[in-house]
Amino acid sequence: MDIKLEKRRFPERKKLLYIAASAAAVVAIIWIALSGGGSTSRINRSAITVATAESGVFSDYIRIIGIVQPVASVQLSAEEGGIVEHKYLEEGSIVNSGEPILQLRNSTLDLEIMNAEANLAEKQNFLRNTQVSMEQDRLNNMIEKSRLDVDVRQKQRTYLQYKRLYEEDLVSREEYLKAEEDYRLAIEQNGLVAERLRQDSIYRSLQMAQLESDLENMRRSLSLIRERRAKLTVSAPVAGELGFLDVELGQNISVGQMVGRINVLTGHKIEAEIDEHYIDRVVTGLSGEFDRRDTTFSLKVKKVYPDVREGKFQADLEFVGEKPSNIRNGQSYYINLQLGESSESVIIPRGSFFSQTGGTWIFVLDAAGERAVRREIRLGRQNPQCYEVLEGIFPGEQVIVSGYELFGNNDELILR
Repeated sequence: MDIKLEKRRFPERKKLLYIAASAAAVVAIIWIALSGGGSTSRINRSAITVATAESGVFSDYIRIIGIVQPVASVQLSAEEGGIVEHKYLEEGSIVNSGEPILQLRNSTLDLEIMNAEANLAEKQNFLRNTQVSMEQDRLNNMIEKSRLDVDVRQKQRTYLQYKRLYEEDLVSREEYLKAEEDYRLAIEQNGLVAERLRQDSIYRSLQMAQLESDLENMRRSLSLIRERRAKLTVSAPVAGELGFLDVELGQNISVGQMVGRINVLTGHKIEAEIDEHYIDRVVTGLSGEFDRRDTTFSLKVKKVYPDVREGKFQADLEFVGEKPSNIRNGQSYYINLQLGESSESVIIPRGSFFSQTGGTWIFVLDAAGERAVRREIRLGRQNPQCYEVLEGIFPGEQVIVSGYELFGNNDELILR
């Protein structure tokens, strides 16, 4: 017996779910096509920052941080090494030229002074003994010379007497010749002794001069060593403010070690580190300014240092006119440094879009403000507030200046 089968139908609820799922799939496909799959993306307007290009005066300046420093400072170093025994002053004290700041102790130097004094005393005794000995030799030589002079005169008289007797044939020729030879010998001996005395006098003079020179050098050496002892007292080379003093009691200080700095209180300057990007534009004479307590103070670039370290170079600025009251070393100011003349330009505010585009393109909104299209542009100078637009944007146009991380490679944005 045949059984009739009835046709099964989907329940009404399941049919609705199926239709909804199909519609969702279609919407998803369309969304993918519009966003990720093409060059257009839908963006929530609240997620972006829009700015309007304006025609105005572009001020060509950069903002830098300047640190107040004294116009001149003198490094305080130890001319002699030793152990810190006493600190007379602390950081921030006002000092006069020559005023003691530190007292050092050096036992080795004391021993050197004692040895030098002993050597000097020994040298002085040796010089005195030499002088006495030379004076005795000089006296003995003078006595010998006097005896020879007498002997020459005696031999001369004998010779002359024998000569007359010989002429009268009262003495033999041999006696006459002997008297003549004795006289000649006395003259030669006297001459030799005189020459020896002359040479001895020259030698004594040279020896005494050398001894005196050696003695004077020893005195000078001892004086220098004693001056080293005086240098154990570290004193202020100039008057000013003791900027810092980096020592502790009992610390061993080596020769030439920097222990502090004295700031000369004749004025202040501003030291600033500037990004190397501006090294060709920052020159002496540029003007700058900063605000403090509702007052604007003017500065001028005095010196630009040529070295670049860690991507920055240093410049010194001096005050022009009034300075802030109660200015202190180490204070920092935000300075607007003018790099060039102000000019009429199209300007747009600074924004994070620059990090993605490098200033070569930007998204520009249409007149209705509902769509944004990518456009090639050319930017010129920049300051902390805005960019100078050279090409691609006209006054009154709106641009997106916030970051472009979420836009991908899309050329067009639809704003919701």
